[in-house]
Amino acid sequence: MKEGRTRAPEETRRRLLEAAFQEFHLNGFQAARVDAILERAGVTKGAMYHHFPDKTSLGYAVVEEVIRVPLLEAYIDGLRDEDADPIDALQAVLRHRADDFEAGGIELGCPLNNLTQEMSPLDEGFRVRLAATLDAWTDAFTATLERGQRIGSVREDVDARAVARLLVAAIEGSFGMAKNARSVELLRSNLTTLAGFLDTLRA
Repeated sequence: MKEGRTRAPEETRRRLLEAAFQEFHLNGFQAARVDAILERAGVTKGAMYHHFPDKTSLGYAVVEEVIRVPLLEAYIDGLRDEDADPIDALQAVLRHRADDFEAGGIELGCPLNNLTQEMSPLDEGFRVRLAATLDAWTDAFTATLERGQRIGSVREDVDARAVARLLVAAIEGSFGMAKNARSVELLRSNLTTLAGFLDTLRA
């Protein structure tokens, strides 16, 4: 019984985070209604306030736990193999992401990009958390390119940090363009072209 009681708050919190993520992705943070989040999660307002004092703190947790973790897994897990060629690994990640989206999956855009555009100018807590996610992503790409330089597969004159920032910006920009155009093919084309650009960095 005690174990069940222990799991219940964790399950409630998880449902709140997932429901909030879905509402934010569908409507944006500012337009998302707490009542809609509660209905989607199937929990009471009191249960929400037990975990999160307000919608903003819930939003912060969504960035840190629901957006950051799976995004970094999607872009970084494929880079962990130290035996893989760094450029090949980066290209594989981009091509895999290009193939990830169903025909109707692009219209809501990238959750990270959406919140960055909407909330970074308005709320410092959001800005800092979103920046930390972008920085962690950039750090992973930088480390991969620097490893390539150490083993001689990436040109020494390449500014690894600058290229990593460019890659992240190009990926996020591609999601924004594809969202506006409602075109998965545009996203795939951009990411495939970006993967081809990486060949120019080879030593």
